[in-house]
Amino acid sequence: MTFDLEGPAGRLEALLDAPRGEPGAAVVLAHPHPEHGGTMRSRVVHEAAKGLVRAGGAVLRFNFRGVGLSAGRFTGGAGEVKDFLAATDALARRYPTLPIWAAGYSFGAWVAMATGAADPRVVALIGIAVPFGHHDLSGVASSAKAKFLVHGDRDELCPLKVAQQHYGAMAEPRELVIVDGGDHAFDGRAGDVGDAVYGLLEGFHA
Repeated sequence: MTFDLEGPAGRLEALLDAPRGEPGAAVVLAHPHPEHGGTMRSRVVHEAAKGLVRAGGAVLRFNFRGVGLSAGRFTGGAGEVKDFLAATDALARRYPTLPIWAAGYSFGAWVAMATGAADPRVVALIGIAVPFGHHDLSGVASSAKAKFLVHGDRDELCPLKVAQQHYGAMAEPRELVIVDGGDHAFDGRAGDVGDAVYGLLEGFHA
């Protein structure tokens, strides 16, 4: 279901995917960098949403400001964090009794995890191809919230060795799934991302 949210810069174009039965969690899912073609309909985001729905989540995707039909202009981070919070507010109003998971891919993983780590409503942080070394994720590393990571073993933006070093420094609880043959775009491996997300989150309870 496609609809509009009221964001800090105006309209935010959004899409909600929900399981057939009662959802067990409400998930806000952020897309990759807009200046590199990222949108809420990016293939990896789409497959991640499918995996999260299979795991019982009601998944809200949205376009950051300046993307698609969303109003405003890309700010490089600060405005996008505000957009993510607005989407979280909307989802919390729609599902007031459900735990909230903050999820994202690449740039969106940084926005989601950093924002979710500081938001008391969020109980789980989900990062796909997290761009370690490119953004400040210190608040995520020290967070006591559950952290779920999916990373490709051929990621050229953030090599697996770097991701593993950051993962090793994260506070528990944490889990990491490595996608064989996956580059940063998961070219030809997007479906594997959905399966990995499902495997990580199936049965998760905060």
